[in-house]
Amino acid sequence: MVDKSYAVIGLGRFGASVAQALYNMGYDVMVIDEDEERVQDHVGIATHAVQADTTDEQALRDVGIRNFDVVVVAIGADIQASILTTLILKEMGVKMIVAKAQNERHGQVLYKVGADRVVFPERDMGLRVAHNLISPNVLDFVELAADYSIAEVAVSERTAGKTLVDLDVRARFGVNVMAIKSGDHFNIAPSADDVIKEGDILVVIGHNNDLKRFEEDS
Repeated sequence: MVDKSYAVIGLGRFGASVAQALYNMGYDVMVIDEDEERVQDHVGIATHAVQADTTDEQALRDVGIRNFDVVVVAIGADIQASILTTLILKEMGVKMIVAKAQNERHGQVLYKVGADRVVFPERDMGLRVAHNLISPNVLDFVELAADYSIAEVAVSERTAGKTLVDLDVRARFGVNVMAIKSGDHFNIAPSADDVIKEGDILVVIGHNNDLKRFEEDS
């Protein structure tokens, strides 16, 4: 399998975090920002670091943006630059465009001008923190759509020692256990007879209302 190459436009906290994570995983990563000082501060988190105005089509051509498999538009507060950059990338034929949105309206516009995927870092983090505050055993929470999500739920003392058959979460709550994490072991599509141990983490998918009932009962 050929490794994908990535370009990250915008070196705020989100963009820098994405770029560094990809680079640490061994991928070819180019970071771009219009601020030269910011570019110099981040030369160690990418294969290439370039200063450029990404609202200028020629500047994007000069850095070879079409050579990258995925381009992440992580521009922060400048919504106009975010939208224009995404539009230019689409018109240039970039294969995959992932764009950061400040809010729902911004996200709708990004989709309309050509983003293949829109992410909402602040909103998603807020959801995760809120779910953790409501149910301390919820370790992570990822919204898949308006009404469906995935949650990582720590196994409680009263759940430990039972099998998935004993819990019968599908019938009781309408959710499905996708996997069980036991330390470094990840059991994908566990069987009904698998025993859940204290310290395990259940990866559960379902409607948000059903997940909430499951979290409160766990």
